[in-house]
Amino acid sequence: MAKNKLGLNTICIHTGEVKDEQFKGAISPIYLSTSYAFEDVDVIRYPRNFNTPNQENLAKKMAALEHTESALIFGSGMAALSAMFLTFLKAGDHLVVQNTLYGGASHFIREEFPKYGIEFTFTNGYHVSDFEDAIQSNTKLIHIETPSNPLLTITDIKGVAELARSKNILSSIDNTFASPINQNPIDMGIDIVMHSATKYLGGHSDILAGVLMASEPLIQEIWHVAKNFGGNLSDFTVWMLERSMKTLALRVKAQNRNAKKLACYLEQHPDIKQVNYPGLKSHPDYSLAKSQMKGFGGMMSFELADGLNASAFMKQLKLIKPSVSLAGVESTILSPHLTSHALLSQEERDNLGISDQLMRFSVGIESKRDLIADIEQAISSVKQQSNNSSLKL
Repeated sequence: MAKNKLGLNTICIHTGEVKDEQFKGAISPIYLSTSYAFEDVDVIRYPRNFNTPNQENLAKKMAALEHTESALIFGSGMAALSAMFLTFLKAGDHLVVQNTLYGGASHFIREEFPKYGIEFTFTNGYHVSDFEDAIQSNTKLIHIETPSNPLLTITDIKGVAELARSKNILSSIDNTFASPINQNPIDMGIDIVMHSATKYLGGHSDILAGVLMASEPLIQEIWHVAKNFGGNLSDFTVWMLERSMKTLALRVKAQNRNAKKLACYLEQHPDIKQVNYPGLKSHPDYSLAKSQMKGFGGMMSFELADGLNASAFMKQLKLIKPSVSLAGVESTILSPHLTSHALLSQEERDNLGISDQLMRFSVGIESKRDLIADIEQAISSVKQQSNNSSLKL
């Protein structure tokens, strides 16, 4: 059966399996060796070269899910992103990058690029015209993120890809929030897709990994640089990631359903000032999201009403875990100004619309009723604490 005819769950389970030829086991065996033969072999294998059996086979699964020819598995999302940047950008080159970008990526660009003599421009917005305005004669790469972290803004993937191609510029995307289940940017013309595999691909909050997917020629260019940086993923974690991805489509679709219901509930709540979720018709980019996404994802953010203490609210939650990272089967929540965007200045966060009242909510697969009950009791507890404080005064 041709790969492009396989269903999502079939790809998640079977594509990229390591066949157990010796014992005929149902799951992939794990090869932990760091020393392989160099005589009478077609290729000399070494983990740092991204070519051990587990690495190569998992890359096939990743590539199949994102409709690309090839992939590379890294030790973290930032290892993948930095390898990509430093492959295609050198001293004197220029990067156009979306302003609504993951805080760690923004910090990397601002801190490290000047050391390499690489120029960069953060867009004034996330529309195609904003990217076009930022292009310079030495621009070599345009990088976007959609949906964005943590405000869930939506960028026109096809529009940016066409703009880049018309200028002979490479394009790349952080597709972490969407996952390959909800969005396939390669089909819309993007050149390179990046994921923090720590998130939806791993899905159980126990794996740190990253991945790049692209055409074989582009992956080969990245490989020549990445093997020098040593950012490969250990084979045991590669094996864990392959195991976790067998349920990727099931998990993400369940999270899509839960998040849509939670977003609708929060939007109507009197103690919630704003809900950012692309699956809501009130979202300014709803039509665009609907046109380029197959599902709206399990991520959202919302602002508590003025007067509700965000820190106190999180401490009162019993089921939803105040925790960094995202996209596990368990629901988690955090304050971006204290975590993902803490490295940005207050002015930078204000310009991006990231207030101290903003909560980033990663919806898991628990019962919708239980998650709503947890939010209700936390808000009630914080309001009661506030009333008691007022009475004492």
